[in-house]
Amino acid sequence: MRLEDEIKQPTFQSEAHKAYLNVVYTAGWLGQRQMAAFKPYGLTSPQFNVLRILRGQHPLPATVALLIERMLDKTSNASRIVDKLEEKKLVTRTVCPANRRAVDIRITEAGLRLLRQIDEDEHANPARGSLDRLTAAEQRQLNTLLDKIRA
Repeated sequence: MRLEDEIKQPTFQSEAHKAYLNVVYTAGWLGQRQMAAFKPYGLTSPQFNVLRILRGQHPLPATVALLIERMLDKTSNASRIVDKLEEKKLVTRTVCPANRRAVDIRITEAGLRLLRQIDEDEHANPARGSLDRLTAAEQRQLNTLLDKIRA
């Protein structure tokens, strides 16, 4: 659906203004869909992001600093997210033997199983359905344009 129809605004100051609003609106739209997709699994989007980072590190540990560096949402509180995941038995935290001030964070087998389950659930990845509407060339173009915006 067109942005004009979604936000009930027929005109914009400029194409740049419309593009900016379109990106902001679409980010929120994707975020809401992602939140709804992870709810049946008892996860938030930042928790899912941390689990995916830890799966990528597996079997090596990660630190909170590494998680913060790699997280999609840089404003998320990584330590608190790890606390929640540890309560759910999806990650473990142990004192690093080489540096007792550092903490090693690892994904558990339960965390790996949950990610496999989410990966297999076609409804748990809202980006899959919405971005599949684009051709591979359009997806590459979108990636290029978004990278260019952030450059």
